[in-house]
Amino acid sequence: MTSEVIIDVREKEISIALLEDKELVEYQTEPKEASFSVGNIYVAKIRKIMPGLNASFVDVGYDKDAFLHYLDLGMQYSSFEKYLKQVESDRKTLYPFTKATRLPDLPKDGSVSSYLTVGHNSLVQVVKEPISTKGPRLSGEISFAGRYLVLLPFGDKVNVSSKIKLSEERARLKQLIQSFKPKNYGVIVRTVAEGLRAEELHAEFDVLVKRWETTLKRVQKATTYPQLVFEETSRAVALLRDLFNPTYENIYINDEKVYEEVRQYVQLIAPERIGIVKLYTGKVPIFDNFNVTKQLKSGFGKTVNYKHGAYLIIEHTEAMHVVDVNSGNRARGVNGQEANALDVNLGAADELARQLRLRDMGGIIIVDFIDMHLAEDRQLLYERMCKNMQKDRARHNILPLSKFGLMQITRQRVRPAMDVSVEETCPTCFGKGTIKSSILFTDTLEHKIDYLANRIGEKRFTLYVHPFVAAFINKGFISLKRRWQFKYGFGLNVVASQELAFLEYHFRNAKGEEIDMKQEADAD
Repeated sequence: MTSEVIIDVREKEISIALLEDKELVEYQTEPKEASFSVGNIYVAKIRKIMPGLNASFVDVGYDKDAFLHYLDLGMQYSSFEKYLKQVESDRKTLYPFTKATRLPDLPKDGSVSSYLTVGHNSLVQVVKEPISTKGPRLSGEISFAGRYLVLLPFGDKVNVSSKIKLSEERARLKQLIQSFKPKNYGVIVRTVAEGLRAEELHAEFDVLVKRWETTLKRVQKATTYPQLVFEETSRAVALLRDLFNPTYENIYINDEKVYEEVRQYVQLIAPERIGIVKLYTGKVPIFDNFNVTKQLKSGFGKTVNYKHGAYLIIEHTEAMHVVDVNSGNRARGVNGQEANALDVNLGAADELARQLRLRDMGGIIIVDFIDMHLAEDRQLLYERMCKNMQKDRARHNILPLSKFGLMQITRQRVRPAMDVSVEETCPTCFGKGTIKSSILFTDTLEHKIDYLANRIGEKRFTLYVHPFVAAFINKGFISLKRRWQFKYGFGLNVVASQELAFLEYHFRNAKGEEIDMKQEADAD
C-alpha cells in the first residue's frame, strides 16, 4: 500500500487529504484563523465552580467557557500551581524547572472546590475541541507530543507503548530514556520509536524540553488573562507528526510557506525522506489534479454508494451516528439471499471503516446491517470490521452483531465530525430560480474580463470555471479563449475547476488572491 498527502492551502483555510492507493481515506479542513486546536496551552481564569459536577468552567477566550473536571486536573496539579506562582512572581529570571518542588499527588476522591477558586489563574491544555453547544474540554496535565516521545512535565516515570511487544526492546528504551532524562520530567515512548538509537531519541527529547521552556517564558511575561502560551504546530505538521511513515511516496503542497514548514519537519524526523516533500506549481487546482475533489463530492453527503448498486445512509444526531446498509438495485446472487446479504454487508464494512476515518466520526455509531441468519456469517462480518479498523489511529471499540442485526461502535471523539456539503448553491440566480439565458454566460464573462483588463488595469489574471464551460471556451482552432487573449492580452488564463457549479466562476490575480467580480445583478 502506498500513501500520499495532498495539502491545499487557500486564502482562508487549509485542507489536508491522505490518499492510500489513490483512494481518499482521511480529510481535514479548518480556517486559518481557527482559534482552538487540541494541544494548545493557556494561562486561563477560573470563571465558575460547580461542586455538584465536581468541575469548573474556565475562560480561555472562547464564547463558551471551557470545561475542567476534577479528574482532569492531573495528579501533579498542586506541583504545577506552586511552580506557576514562582514563575509569575519573578518576571526577569526563570526559576529552573529541574529544581521545582514536586508535591504529593491529588487524591482520586478529592473535591474541585478544595483546589480551585473563582478568579484564580491556572495552566491548562485543550484536549477536546468545542463540539456543538459544548465548549472545549481541558486538562491540567500538560504534555508535549513529538514523533517518538511525549514529554510530561512533573512526571516521574518512563512508560513504553503497549504496542511494542518485545520485553527486551521495552527494557532497552526505558533504560535509554532514563540515562538522559532530568529530574521532574516523565516520558511516554511512542510505538514508532521501536528500534531507534539513543541519539535520535535524545534529539527529540531536547526539542520537547525547549518547547516547555519557551512556554514557561511566555507564562512569565503574561500580563492579561486568558493568555495563549503554547500553540500547537500547524495543521499540516501536526497531521504528519501522527501519520508519517516510510510508505509515503509524496507530500504535495501548493503553498511555499507551508512547504518550507513541512520540509523542515521531515528534515528533522526523517532526513533521508526529504525528497518526498514537493511544491505543487500546476495551474489546475491541486485537489482536482489528484482526483481529491471528485472523491470528496462522492464520499460525503447523506447517501454513499459503494459497489454493485449498494449504498449507505449516514445520519448524524446530537447523541450518535446512525448508518443503514441497503442493497439497492443490486441483482440477487446465484448463491441465494444469504450469500447476497453477506456480500453487501462485507462491502459495507469496508466502506464504513473508510467513512469513519474520512469524516472523523466519533462517539457512538450504530450500524444496521442487512439481516443474516448464519452465525458464521455474522462472525465473519465482525472480524472483517475489526480488521478494517486496525488502520484507524483513533481509539475505538467494536461489539459483535446484536440479535437485531445492529453493530455498535464507539470511536474516540476529539473534534466535531467532518461534514462537507456536497450540494451546490446556484451561483447565478441567488435563490431566485430564474437566470439569464445560459448562452449569454460567456458574454457576461467577457464583460468582466473587459472591466478587469481595461478599467481596473489587471494585466495577469486567471478565470476559474466549471470543466464543461472551460471545454466550451477552449474548443475550436481559434477558440473563444484565444480571441479573448488577442483582445484583452495574453495575461488571461482559463482553468477548469471541479469544485465549481455549472455557471459559477472566480477570478484570481497573479498572486492567487480572489478578485470579487460576482454581482447579484448577474441573475437579473
